[in-house]
Amino acid sequence: MTSILTITLNPTVDLSIETPEVAPERKLRCTRPLTDPGGGGLNVSRAIAALGGNSTAFVALGGTTGDRVMRLLAEAGIAVFPFPAPGETRMSLTATDQSTGAQYRFVMPGPDWGARDVAKALSRIARAAPEGGIVVLSGSQPPGVPEDFPARLATKMARTKARLFLDTSGEALHQLMERKAQPADVLRMDELEAEGLAGRKLPERRDSADFAQGLVQRGLAHAVIVARGADGNVLATKDARWFAVAPKVDVVSKVGAGDSFVGAFTLALSRGKNFREALQHGAAGAAAAVTTPATDLCSAAMVRRLLPHCPVEPV
Repeated sequence: MTSILTITLNPTVDLSIETPEVAPERKLRCTRPLTDPGGGGLNVSRAIAALGGNSTAFVALGGTTGDRVMRLLAEAGIAVFPFPAPGETRMSLTATDQSTGAQYRFVMPGPDWGARDVAKALSRIARAAPEGGIVVLSGSQPPGVPEDFPARLATKMARTKARLFLDTSGEALHQLMERKAQPADVLRMDELEAEGLAGRKLPERRDSADFAQGLVQRGLAHAVIVARGADGNVLATKDARWFAVAPKVDVVSKVGAGDSFVGAFTLALSRGKNFREALQHGAAGAAAAVTTPATDLCSAAMVRRLLPHCPVEPV
């Protein structure tokens, strides 16, 4: 199996609670909080572990909250490559209103980084990258980390023998185009991010496939994935375009669906699956995740059950 390194620069301790009703100016009696290590890359590692795989988490940690993240990862059996963060690791809160099922997500910013912190992180990631393995960058960036960090990382990884998967958004996506960095192996974004980058609506699957393949042709990545929510997922390379249908499931929480997709997709590739097969596994991972509450991710049993219901077809 190919080794996997996930990168989380802005981890968090995720607290999840429920309350009978969310209303202002009164005490809200809550359930006991559920606690998980969070942040995009850590969620990818957690999904990989849930599916029976292994990864190492490169994670920036600081303060007592950072220590708590380390303990939670140890309890989950996830190997850690710690990097000293320049301040206290953040916390986040997901509150569910039991009367409506609505979720309220309160996300803190994380510590401020300086240019020296960024340079050190890039250097240490390059040293930690597994030869012939996969490096996954996912999740938000802490304050002070420049928007072109994914582009810088792509250039850094091009000098190693590791493959780079980017799951990024916002200005970082635009920086990838503007800087003309070395292409990532895989670039993933959701539908809204793709439309923002395209500057137009992408109403049909074929529209998403055209856009994704255009990014490949422009040299952003060797494969581009566009997640179309409940519709499914598009993957395009230079020579092929595939669509994985999203199965119909009862949605409990959408938290972690994208990270579960990345975890299942990456694990499948590390086990020798091709892009088409990995896309199917990713679609099943995302669908499995939305059937679980709060910050829970996909389960191996649910992914196996849903896999036959995620057909992959040319688009």
